[in-house]
Amino acid sequence: MARSHIKGNPELLRAIRELRIAARSHHAPVWASVADGLERARHPSRPVSIGHLDRIAAAEETVVVPGKVLADGSLSKRLTVAAWAYSAEARAKIHAAGGTALSLHDLLKAKPDGSGVRLVG
Repeated sequence: MARSHIKGNPELLRAIRELRIAARSHHAPVWASVADGLERARHPSRPVSIGHLDRIAAAEETVVVPGKVLADGSLSKRLTVAAWAYSAEARAKIHAAGGTALSLHDLLKAKPDGSGVRLVG
């Protein structure tokens, strides 16, 4: 019999629950995709680097990362980034480029319908 994987972090479980509710109530599939990314086992998910965000995102874009943002590379664009976690250097690089580093909860409150949000990672 297969054993289901249960997350032990209550904050993570609350975030997944909030994302699922927002996806259903606002018909926003992006939040369901973010919840799916957070529910995965740790091994398949890869952290996203600042350099990767700089290469793929347009200036002034809002991106969401269902995982951790790391400081590898440089950021030359003003981005709004929402992620589950950040390294201290990554958060500093986002702010130095004039961008904003948000928690998933903060972005969910700001854009409940998920419009204009790009999923990365």
